[in-house]
Amino acid sequence: MHDAVAAVIGQDRPVDLPLWRSFWDALHERGPQHERGLRRGEAIALLASLSTAMPGRTTLTALLDSLAERRPGHGGRTGGGPGAFDGAVNIVGTGGGPSTFNISTAAALVAAAAGTPVVKTGSRAYTSPMGSVDLLERLGVPLTRSYEETHETLEGCGIAFAGPFVYPAELALLARAVLPLDIRGLGRCVNALGPFLADMPVSAQVTGVSDARLAPALRTAAAHTARAARRRVWLAANDPGADELLGCADNRVNSYEPGGEDEFTLDPALLGLRPGTLEGLRPRGADPVAYFLAVLGGEGTPDAEDTVCLNAAALAVAGHTTGDWHEALARARAVIHDGGALALLERLRTRAAVHA
Repeated sequence: MHDAVAAVIGQDRPVDLPLWRSFWDALHERGPQHERGLRRGEAIALLASLSTAMPGRTTLTALLDSLAERRPGHGGRTGGGPGAFDGAVNIVGTGGGPSTFNISTAAALVAAAAGTPVVKTGSRAYTSPMGSVDLLERLGVPLTRSYEETHETLEGCGIAFAGPFVYPAELALLARAVLPLDIRGLGRCVNALGPFLADMPVSAQVTGVSDARLAPALRTAAAHTARAARRRVWLAANDPGADELLGCADNRVNSYEPGGEDEFTLDPALLGLRPGTLEGLRPRGADPVAYFLAVLGGEGTPDAEDTVCLNAAALAVAGHTTGDWHEALARARAVIHDGGALALLERLRTRAAVHA
């Protein structure tokens, strides 16, 4: 058994950077023709163990660093560096939580229509009926395929939805190594860490945490990402366990900067949002895409509108588009009701058709 797998299973010692490097090398060499490759079942054992108990600080930061150094890079566009997507913000959750319409994708479009540059990463459905990638596919909005295309789309539309090229190739290798099992069910740890595995050189990232048990490890990942990628990272959590900010509950936010950290609470009532319930965030009707469009055009429930506006405002404040929450909320609400958010979506669709 590979030493990294044995250490993760036994939880008797940390897995350092050289040991993770050795594991990824063995994963690349997996197969009957490679004697040094992983044995059958070792990838499954690793993922199952990581998903049963999230790794400690040393193992986790070494894991993140080992994958970061294997990414092909993005032409010098590092967070805060020359050519970075300066001022752009990513909103991406850890998955899980109560069933709602796709809040983060709606918030991304509303924030961008209101003037905050957004580069969003995401995935297909994990526990919900429709993930952001599934929704965008139905909407006719393609994911970008390179950093250059992402930059061009961001320049042209103020928003871009990045494709899987931002993730390390080792994740796809893990998925193949555990077949016929589904990595979505086996790799809860990978899904939860997904927001910190994407090589996306934005200035800020807002990430919702649905499972409080994962919070200690995710705080470690967020702080490490803030320092290593020079990216502002907000981790948000609430009692209902949604992986977005909610307009119907207090939201606890841990904020990580390259030079330190802070925490604060967002009280929807103090921000002037209407009292609401989680039920008001569930999809309405038989077609989730139709309801998503209704929310984007101001025809969803008041709870849905307030929650989308709160998340859009968070992107504006985290990205330093504005420091005034009330101003950010007003801008978000305006682009919902004046058609700006739907117009941006149509511009993305038109751009896709022209470049097809």
